[in-house]
Amino acid sequence: MKQTEHVLLVESDPFVCDLIAKQTLKAAGYSVEVVEDAAAALARVAQHRFSLVIVNLNLPGFSGKDFLVALSARGYDLPVIALAKRGMDTDIIQAFRLGAADFLIHPLREAEVLTAVERVLKQVRERRERERLAAELKQTNQELKARIEEQNILFSIGKAVTSITDQTLLFERILEGALKVTKSDLGWFLVRSDTDQPFILVAHRNLPPSLVERLGKTWDDEISSLVALSAQALAIEGESLHRFKVSALGQAALISPVKVQRQVIGLICLMRRAPSPFSKNEQSLVEAVADYASISLVNARLFKALEEKLRQLQTQAASAVKVVPDAAAPGGSKGLLSPPLDVARRVLNQIVNDPAAHWTAGQRQSFAELGVQLQRLAQLLETLAQAEKQVSS
Repeated sequence: MKQTEHVLLVESDPFVCDLIAKQTLKAAGYSVEVVEDAAAALARVAQHRFSLVIVNLNLPGFSGKDFLVALSARGYDLPVIALAKRGMDTDIIQAFRLGAADFLIHPLREAEVLTAVERVLKQVRERRERERLAAELKQTNQELKARIEEQNILFSIGKAVTSITDQTLLFERILEGALKVTKSDLGWFLVRSDTDQPFILVAHRNLPPSLVERLGKTWDDEISSLVALSAQALAIEGESLHRFKVSALGQAALISPVKVQRQVIGLICLMRRAPSPFSKNEQSLVEAVADYASISLVNARLFKALEEKLRQLQTQAASAVKVVPDAAAPGGSKGLLSPPLDVARRVLNQIVNDPAAHWTAGQRQSFAELGVQLQRLAQLLETLAQAEKQVSS
């Protein structure tokens, strides 16, 4: 049964209408509507979605060929079967040129009518299925292209984390990557030195001049502080966003925390000016960017701590050379300074070989230089110990 397929018959001859509509198509399960002229047919096509039109080419006044021209001019994608009498070969050819899908010749037989209708509707179904598959393929290709672009952006951020030593530039690259993968209009990056310290604006994109002046200074955008407390990413839009002053910048926001050992030390904040909510996939992408940001902040903190330890050792070594060794200290200066020097060398070795760290080439070169300096301190301490022996003897 073809209950969902509706046929419009444009025919003025009652005998032909009865044969096609009642005896053939309705008996086969089709829904059929009959109109007597082409003008009425155009009006019905505009009001109802038909599966097929059967039209007599030799209608009085507004002919079947005129009907085909009008359908094409109005952009209707509707299959048409032309009815013609024998000897109307030229009219049939013109009908095909005007877009007819098939034709029937008087006198009509029920089997011929049903076969033509089934043939045309099958062609329409197959064409629409091909169009559907083509549209799905196009959509899949677009999504694949988008996923590849997202992965390339994440890869570039990862590369920046392992190659850029300038933290200011690195923060800008991270924020830029987050904007690209989410197609956001503006954004900012907040970082704090400790969990009890306020957040500082370290990077931004497309903020108004009044906020750009906050670069390098503390800034509370109201929403980010809530994310810092929950330690969970937040996508917000509509009325929920309008409760905050930051809604003046856009109509949809996404804030992702940057965490180190479950502690929030940074926040990546993104906004869209249009009311276009951020998707779950975009939230996941920003969380991946936040992971890269976390790595860069951890590396920077470890590197800073190591530099501070080396400065302390250098200060201790310089002081030891200037003062007379403490006779009460076992082993003199060597006994006093060797333990902290050994600890420093062990810590340096642990940091350099930490599988969780992603050191840049510049940082690894600095570590090598630290190792050289520690070795020199060890040699200096050995020389000092020998001098002490000579003095005591």
